[in-house]
Amino acid sequence: PGDVARDADVVVIMVADTDAVGAVLNGDDGVITAIRPDSLIIDMGTTAVMATRGFEADVTQAGGAYVDAPVSGGTLGAEAGELTIMAGGADGDIERARPVLEVLGKSLTHVGPTGTGQVAKAANQVIVGLNIGAVAEALMLARHAGADPAKVRDALQGGFADSRILEVHGQRMIDNTFAPGGKVTTQRKDLDQALNLASELGIEMPATALSRDLYDRLIDMGGGDLDHAALIKALDADYPGEGQDGN
Repeated sequence: PGDVARDADVVVIMVADTDAVGAVLNGDDGVITAIRPDSLIIDMGTTAVMATRGFEADVTQAGGAYVDAPVSGGTLGAEAGELTIMAGGADGDIERARPVLEVLGKSLTHVGPTGTGQVAKAANQVIVGLNIGAVAEALMLARHAGADPAKVRDALQGGFADSRILEVHGQRMIDNTFAPGGKVTTQRKDLDQALNLASELGIEMPATALSRDLYDRLIDMGGGDLDHAALIKALDADYPGEGQDGN
């Protein structure tokens, strides 16, 4: 990372988790060891909020500037260059980052100061995780009640229950195909991160905690590397012999 930072005005980090960001920034030959004056560091991963604010302090002390700019849109959005980007940082730093970010995403929202981009991403992952669970339960209910889940999904699309998750993840559940886009382990990590933030703030999110527990169950079943739409498998486990093929 230090070799990159020595020759760059802008460094983009997009790694798996908070520990990985810390290693890139503060590890041996990390970015901070070689940062150029006024360099801009952009973290586009999903990183813990409090850690993000600490990373900003580290970068600022070394003479650089820091923006957190996590994304939403999944594999399909990344491949199409149509990610949704939620950014935290000073106004001037966001404007410096904009030409880079607009290559990667279709929309960029400046949420507020450093860390608030990650707050928005935590909120995003809570909604995604809970919605996947809602779609899974709804399609499971349809199947057990004798309705074709695919027809039920078709009936719901265009109504108030419609969503991107019903469209994309609902289809994966119906097809019983779970090649990973967003992995179960990643979704679980993100929900845990949101719950940790809530705990630090002294608030409770009981629905999110239940969702996290379902993802834990799926991981215990060996499904950690599947797409997070595979959450329906954790629900089906309560009804052996009555799986998605109707047997």
